[in-house]
Amino acid sequence: MIAEVIVDISTSEIDKIFDYIVPPDLALQVGDRVKVPFGRQHTEGFIVRMKDKADTTHPLKPITAKLDAFTPILPEMIDLMWRMCRENNLRLVDVLRLFIPAMMRGGRVREVKRHFVTLAENVSFESALSTLKANAVNQRAILSVLAGGGEWAAILGEQYGFSAIAALAEKGLVKVSEVTKRRRPQLKPVADKVVTLNDEQAAAVQSIMHGDKDINLLFGVTGSGKTEIYLKCIEEVLSEGKTAIMLVPEISLTPQMMGRFRARFGDKVAVLHSGLSDGERYDEWVRLLRGDAVIAIGARSAVFAPLKNVGIIIIDEEHDGSYISENNPRYVTCEVAEIRRAYNGAKLVLGSATPSLDTFRRAKDGEIGLITLRSRVNGTSMPEVRVVDMCLEIRSGNNGILSAELVDRLGRTLKDGNQSMIFLNRRGFASFMICKKCGKVMKCEDCDVSLTWHKEDNLLKCHYCGRPYVVPDKCPACGESDMRLGRVGTERVIEEIHRLFPSARTLRMDKDTTRKKGSYDEILSAFRMGEADILVGTQMIVKGHDFPNVTLVGILDADMSLYYEDYHSAERTFQLVTQMSGRAGRADKPGVVVLQTYSPRHYVFAYARDNDYEGFFRKEINIREVTNFPPFTKIVRVLSSSEDEERALGVTKSMLAKIRAYQKEHPERFVAVSGMKSPVKKIEGKYRYQIIMRLTRPEETDTLFHVYEIVNAEDKKNVSVFVEINPQNMN
Repeated sequence: MIAEVIVDISTSEIDKIFDYIVPPDLALQVGDRVKVPFGRQHTEGFIVRMKDKADTTHPLKPITAKLDAFTPILPEMIDLMWRMCRENNLRLVDVLRLFIPAMMRGGRVREVKRHFVTLAENVSFESALSTLKANAVNQRAILSVLAGGGEWAAILGEQYGFSAIAALAEKGLVKVSEVTKRRRPQLKPVADKVVTLNDEQAAAVQSIMHGDKDINLLFGVTGSGKTEIYLKCIEEVLSEGKTAIMLVPEISLTPQMMGRFRARFGDKVAVLHSGLSDGERYDEWVRLLRGDAVIAIGARSAVFAPLKNVGIIIIDEEHDGSYISENNPRYVTCEVAEIRRAYNGAKLVLGSATPSLDTFRRAKDGEIGLITLRSRVNGTSMPEVRVVDMCLEIRSGNNGILSAELVDRLGRTLKDGNQSMIFLNRRGFASFMICKKCGKVMKCEDCDVSLTWHKEDNLLKCHYCGRPYVVPDKCPACGESDMRLGRVGTERVIEEIHRLFPSARTLRMDKDTTRKKGSYDEILSAFRMGEADILVGTQMIVKGHDFPNVTLVGILDADMSLYYEDYHSAERTFQLVTQMSGRAGRADKPGVVVLQTYSPRHYVFAYARDNDYEGFFRKEINIREVTNFPPFTKIVRVLSSSEDEERALGVTKSMLAKIRAYQKEHPERFVAVSGMKSPVKKIEGKYRYQIIMRLTRPEETDTLFHVYEIVNAEDKKNVSVFVEINPQNMN
């Protein structure tokens, strides 16, 4: 028997199939990880196919060893690998690595085996105790512990001595077994309320589970009870003996969602996300693979959960950009979910109050189902949105971060004993430092971006590579000591709130305050328990959180995402504003949103003020159609990066010439093609050049595959080249 193996080395030259002989003493199958001889060394690999004979006359080497006691990659995932690689031009090994915990590679994590002590079979506590002498104090104490159940040998040995355990085992009174000790994520319990679905919710469950569409958009205003619909659908799927995958966009939402699911489904739930320790992630993954858990909850990567017989996949806040992987290997979570749905004959639910334009267009066109929830479950109205013109604030003499109306409402909210949330999508104290005399902006040496000042650490930091810099006493270009700070961040907002309201208790939630494990849950739990009056944060606080005592939401610099050089900018701004607004007034207290902007008459804010998603959709989709942007075309970006700028430029020019030659042959397939420096021309010491093209829809697949051929044929020595489809970040 011959095994086709992908070796675990991520380079384009080696990313192909190698044949190996299957030794008769190894029980191997497709999906196993194996050790194989490769060149002068041994390396790990993945079996992706088996066959009776080799396709070559060259002598073959045998596989050395099987690396796991189980088969880690399911047949479904092997099929998924072929498709992802073909459609996204990915390396086989990079996709295979998505399917297993990273620390499995190289044996850096494995199951923890521990000795567990119980009373021996057919031995009762009383009978065992009667055989011991009165002075065998430690042995008798151990038996007393075991009378209530088993205990870890390490715990008993530390308290009563390992010799006492050994003596009891030798007498046949206790049994010492080697068992797997699970490393479980720590979760705070959440009380599971008995909920009766309202008519809208019940109809939604019926449509999802028994309607004529296998893919449905659950389009519901914030607070309309989408989570309870998810729970009911999963209950039905489990009753049929199937499994479920539940995806959330932010790690910060996982503890909250996990708490509700654990309360409802107990140990059937496993969590997968990057905030777990290596051991916790491995153990949760193994539970899913073995069927000990049948519901996977997590962020984007949980779409690859090793579950068989999947009955439903739910993507909450489906519009969120975090569902698109912008690092190698690049993939779109929704596309992967659709492939897994089709393989299993499952249901796919896309939930959002502000769905992506493409998803809503598909629903409107009847390609997928559309289920609408128009009211909040508790009958409360949507919060009032107050749009504040910051230009008028400046003209009236207010040059501060907070408008007069927001300051006034913060004071009233504090006085009433309610809570507030302030959103600013920029962390740090100030987002750049500039010399007043010569205009030099302090930039990262490895990345072509300005540095952000973090006051707490008194450091300038690069938010691309993370490199810290000492704050200069004077300008390194002209020697001037008068340096100015520009554009505020979350740190500065907290400082301003403390100046205005010294007694206010505040919390800050951004990447800087959530680096420590468990910090997400600590901050959110503290706010939920009323330990703070005001929560200031970035996008982490926008989605899915339910704080019943929040009656005021402030949105600062709402224009920030509006004027990016990106066709998504209006859509993203509407989504952020609407989602953040939805945090206010979710219980029995009315909510107010103060939206600060320098463009109060922009159509995005008009539709957001009225909570009119469908009106915004009609306006924006018309603009996209007229201007030939997605979803009516497909944007393809080919990005080259290298420490050698000339090499990156040369590869880009060569590919651009071939693409333009193809464009001349098929002009009807292209809207535009251009080559340029990337807007951020250097990141982590690598220079970046890009080719941007817009493809017409009818023959986009053929054109895209031809672009892949051009990229793959290029000599990419010392240059990294990748292709992105409809990139979320054009920088």
